[in-house]
Amino acid sequence: MTFVVTEVCIKCKYTDCVEVCPVDCFYEGENMLVINPDECIDCGVCEPECPIEAIIPDSDPRADKWLDMNREYSEKWPNITKTKEPLPEADAVKDEKEKFDKYFSENPGSGD
Repeated sequence: MTFVVTEVCIKCKYTDCVEVCPVDCFYEGENMLVINPDECIDCGVCEPECPIEAIIPDSDPRADKWLDMNREYSEKWPNITKTKEPLPEADAVKDEKEKFDKYFSENPGSGD
């Protein structure tokens, strides 16, 4: 089992999860985070840290479409290990549904 970040993170990018990760398996895109599923040790400490419940275990049926996406972008984006401020629009869009098609950016974030 591993954990994945879902589209709920898009345009929010809360980083509470990053600092608790013992293996630094989070990677930063322009407007979301992903987890490298091959680095994740399945400890689960990140899941409860996410204030908007954007992280789920891969055993959750909703995770199927996010596993490959997390793997792909964790190989392209820079590693992030420190907490940053969420995106300015985070509170306004945190409950919005189906954000991937509207807002997802393939651009990398700045990393640490």
